[in-house]
Formats: sequence, C-alpha cells, structure tokens
Amino acid sequence: MAARPATIPEVTHEYSTLNGARLHYVRAGESGSPVLLVHGFPETWWAFHKLIPLLAARHRVFAVDLRGFGESSNDEGHYDSATSAEDLRCLIDALGLGPVHLTGQDLSGPVTDRLAAKGREYVRSYAPIETGITGFGLEKFMDVTKGGAWHFGFFAAPGIADMVLPGHEREFLTQYAYEGFTEIKGAIGEPDIDEFIRTYSRPDGFRGTTGLYASMLREADEMRALAERPLETPILAVGTLGNRGHGDLTVKTMKQVARDVRSVMIPESGHFVAMEVPDRLAGELLPFFADADQKFDAR
Repeated sequence: MAARPATIPEVTHEYSTLNGARLHYVRAGESGSPVLLVHGFPETWWAFHKLIPLLAARHRVFAVDLRGFGESSNDEGHYDSATSAEDLRCLIDALGLGPVHLTGQDLSGPVTDRLAAKGREYVRSYAPIETGITGFGLEKFMDVTKGGAWHFGFFAAPGIADMVLPGHEREFLTQYAYEGFTEIKGAIGEPDIDEFIRTYSRPDGFRGTTGLYASMLREADEMRALAERPLETPILAVGTLGNRGHGDLTVKTMKQVARDVRSVMIPESGHFVAMEVPDRLAGELLPFFADADQKFDAR
C-alpha cells in the first residue's frame, strides 16, 4: 500500500486544474491578507509545514506544489519557470485571492520573480529566500570550475537524472542535499525525509526539478530583459550566514532588480530556512507583511 501524504491539522488539501496542470495546494487561516508560499528543491509544500501555523494566525495562507512536484501533476509538458509562473497567476485568479504576499525559495526564485513582475494586481509584497536569478549572480553557483554545485548541470542535462536517480532517491537526497545544506542537525527529521522521498520516488518524480534547472540555463537574457523594469513591490530578501546556505546571494540579486529592498541575514540557519528556523522566519515575515499591507492600502 502506498504511503499516504503527510499533513498537519491546520491545513486543508485542495486541487485546481488550470493552465494544463493539476495543482495541489494547502490552505490555512481564516482571515487576513493572503500569503502564497512557493517551495524549492528538494522540497514540496511540506517544506513550510512548520511555518504555516505561525503565519495562519494572522493571514490566509496557501502553500502550493509546483507542477511536477509533490501531489501536482507531472505529465509530459512544459516545466520551465515561465509556465510555472503562469500556473501561479492562474491559481491566484481561480481562488480570487487578489494580490498576495508572495514567498519563494531556492529553485522557485525565477518562477516567483516572474510573478512579482506582474505588479500590484497579483503581488503586494515579495519575500525571496535563499534564491537567485540567472543573469544576476546565480551563475557562480552553477559553475563547478569556480566552486559551484555540480547538481545544477546534472539536473539540467536531458535524461541524466531520470537514468541515474530512480531507486536511489533516498541516498541522493539525504546524503547530498539535506545533509549538505542543513546547518541545524535534526531540523529535517526522518518523517520529513520520508514525505519528500515519497513524492520524488513516484514515476517521473524529478520532472519538475529537471524542467526548472534546464530553464535556468537558457533564461538569463530573458530575466535581464524583465529586470529592465525594476520590481516596485516591497521586497524582503532573506539570506543566511551559515556555512551551508547561499550567503548574501538573494540580497545582491534583489538589489539589482527591485527598488524597495529590505534584507535579513540569518546566522544560525543553512539553506532550508523554513524547516530550520521557522520561528525566526515568521518573526521576520509577519511585520514585513503588516508594513506592506499598510503601504498597499494607503495607495
């Protein structure tokens, strides 16, 4: 019998079919301005399960599985950042959310940046976490000759991940990804690992991952063109000072593409901020959201 999806009492699970994909998302909270949480790799919505209850006390919170991840569909199709950004735009429209507080981390950076570029109709604030954009500094993390991580090219190379990883998902994700990029020991526990492995082990379980990594390699010119009109929405760029995060990449990136940028560097966390220090992250996000709501309502 297949393992059942993990959940928490605070959320309900829902699905919407739009833009050619069936998207799974969870919702929590009864009132307040809406928050949309977008995961990275190797994650699903579950990456936010510690954070969601902290935000839902003041906001309506939605955490989505991007197409090709988690419980969302992973049929043949397009899995580039532009397509995933359009998925999110369609989801906001379908749910009637209006402008959201958008939070995107890691691999979803280009996706959420594209959505933020849609402006005040869709995004009232934007909090990128441990992420970057090709064309604005992410290249150094992709270049193994300059100390970058090898997995960028591995996942971007057509067919390689599908040939190598099936049957070895646990070894790769635990011994490389979670172990290598987590600063706080035990922050990602066995139940968390079991849930992530459950979804990445399904047939074509890395389709969303390979699609977004491949997209990164070819979208630098497009992202630079998009940034010719700087983001106007308030930005909270979240980076880390631990040895297992991306340092100030997010802050440096956002200062190149946006006008109103605040930054926070978290010293005690590795790359998986929402899993490692959810209370600290909520403590930064909630006042930022409140201030952004005041600015938005005053316009």
